Amino acid sequence: MPETPSGDDPLLRLQHEMQLQRQHRGLHATVHPDEILITGITVMCSQCGARRDWMVIRDRAEISIRCRCSYQWVERELTCADDQAMIDDGVGPDFPSLQAAAQAAGCDGTLAGTYLAAPGPQ
Repeated sequence: MPETPSGDDPLLRLQHEMQLQRQHRGLHATVHPDEILITGITVMCSQCGARRDWMVIRDRAEISIRCRCSYQWVERELTCADDQAMIDDGVGPDFPSLQAAAQAAGCDGTLAGTYLAAPGPQ
């Protein structure tokens, strides 16, 4: 049987996912200012139509996306590895609750309908 690259091996991917789950137990949230593509399709909020400026929330192995309008849904197509790839440096402030983090990120509904300035070339 021919060897496949580690990215194509389902068993190696599962092992990587399990390792990430052990390393990152509990709740983690981060902001993601850009669009999120899943299988080549841009994620869009079904409530307000937003296409970027997301809050990505990982609760154990479950990934949720939260919009600025405060609409939140579980995105079953995203994995812990996807979430890890979206984290810039993995360091940020700690918040006492998800609601406090959502408020600080502007995803509690107060900034509904607004977009932050898109990051420019560096």
